[in-house]
Amino acid sequence: MASIAISHAASVSAAVQHERSEARTAWLLAAPAIVLLVLFVLLPVVAVLILGFTDFELGVGNIRFVGFENYAHLFSDRIFRKALWNTTLYTAIVAPVSILLGLGVAMLIESEGWGKSFFRTAYFLPVVSLIVAMATVWQYLFHPTIGPINALAGLVGLPKLNWLGSSSTALYSLAIIGIWQSIGFNMVLFLAGLTAIPRELYAAGEIDGAKSPLDRFRLVTWPMLGPTTLFVVIISITNAVKTFETVKTLTDGGPNHASEVLLFTIYQEGFVYMKVGYASAMTMVFLAILVVLMFLQYRILDRRVHYT
Repeated sequence: MASIAISHAASVSAAVQHERSEARTAWLLAAPAIVLLVLFVLLPVVAVLILGFTDFELGVGNIRFVGFENYAHLFSDRIFRKALWNTTLYTAIVAPVSILLGLGVAMLIESEGWGKSFFRTAYFLPVVSLIVAMATVWQYLFHPTIGPINALAGLVGLPKLNWLGSSSTALYSLAIIGIWQSIGFNMVLFLAGLTAIPRELYAAGEIDGAKSPLDRFRLVTWPMLGPTTLFVVIISITNAVKTFETVKTLTDGGPNHASEVLLFTIYQEGFVYMKVGYASAMTMVFLAILVVLMFLQYRILDRRVHYT
């Protein structure tokens, strides 16, 4: 009995040592990623959080702790409120429209018997194209005098608009570009979700009475796309909230701040006016908005998702 107990204790000890060795190896392999995460994500967030409570300006040596003064000033700042509203409106247009169109295009391509590769590539081109280069193309398309869009509008008797130069249309013009940019990415995600749906479910649904395309979509496709849709919604809203390049390239926030969004306002305050402390407070509000949005999406949408 003693020998059996000693043998059992030795095997347990060897197993413990093996687990510890594996744990050390795992930490060593993960160390580079952890170091990069700390240096380039966590420390900058902490630095921005601290700077948000100061009046730090680039080029000015003295830094004064001002508490919540920057945050109090934010909500009385007309430009910040305008940028917050513009970002909300832009996201409310771009996210749902790009999701619906991305799903529609994915279903059309999936049902197509030929040319799938061509259409996938064609719709995905805006995603891999240089945003600044594509913005220049859209600037020509929206041009008030030589742009093709106004030329077509004139042919059908519609008034010609100054799409990017008018306060009433600038943000909506940028939203059109944002939708165009996002459709291809959403399409690829939905295509992956559609491919993963077992074909047997459609056969079973047809036996149960789901014979029309609408019934098959409502009873089979849409429920099975739950996890994919949740991911697409989160990505689409996050990308819409983070829009910056097209605003900077095409309108520079104008005219009269009509197309100014949060990231552009943060850029202006931090790198044009050099008010790093104030820009840091804006950044923390921006991060808080993203976190709240993601939390709400997970809480609301995850309950309705059907996982396979």
